[in-house]
Amino acid sequence: MDVAKQKQLVQDYIEAYNRFDVDGMLRHLHEEVVFRNISNVEVNLALNGKEAFRQQAQQALQYFTQREQRVTDWQVADNRVEVLLDYTAVAAIDFPNGLEAGDTLQLQGKSVFQFVDGLIISIDDIS
Repeated sequence: MDVAKQKQLVQDYIEAYNRFDVDGMLRHLHEEVVFRNISNVEVNLALNGKEAFRQQAQQALQYFTQREQRVTDWQVADNRVEVLLDYTAVAAIDFPNGLEAGDTLQLQGKSVFQFVDGLIISIDDIS
């Protein structure tokens, strides 16, 4: 799979995420996709398989009224795309960490995508 195709799959995924489009997020995922959310070097969420990803993505729709991942840099190497991101979201609910409904969350992080058979096989969201 060429670099342009990998970048397009990642761009499609991010655009779908920003639109709250779960089906669009799933479109280029491998059935055995592995998703991990890593915060402060600790894995706080791990999902295995497209159906588990779908369920989590559907549930997450209620957390924010707006959300946007904006790519600030691309790094591409051997079946791997790493994007640096600016993330902004507006909370729809009160969170245990003190974030309240209506508060704006701003983070910088990165996502690392890996590919198998022309599809995304893993996503690590790191903040």
